[in-house]
Amino acid sequence: MATRKTNPLQVPREPAHSTAHLDLSKARRVALPNLKLSTETISLRMPAPLLDTIKIEANKRDVPYQSLIKMTLAEQFAKYPAGT
Repeated sequence: MATRKTNPLQVPREPAHSTAHLDLSKARRVALPNLKLSTETISLRMPAPLLDTIKIEANKRDVPYQSLIKMTLAEQFAKYPAGT
């Protein structure tokens, strides 16, 4: 069976830089209030029974267990101002 050759899609080439299209004199600072904070990966060792308890509670609340841990820590540390 013969195969049919197809021509690749032809896209017009433009310069690799965009400086010709930008006027930085009109740039302005914007606020992004809904931007998510960056996170860091940590390793935390805890007793297996404690982790099991956390997972059971997270299941009851219908949230991922790691999210429950983060929410609980955030609630606890919100009571204490930074630097005290």
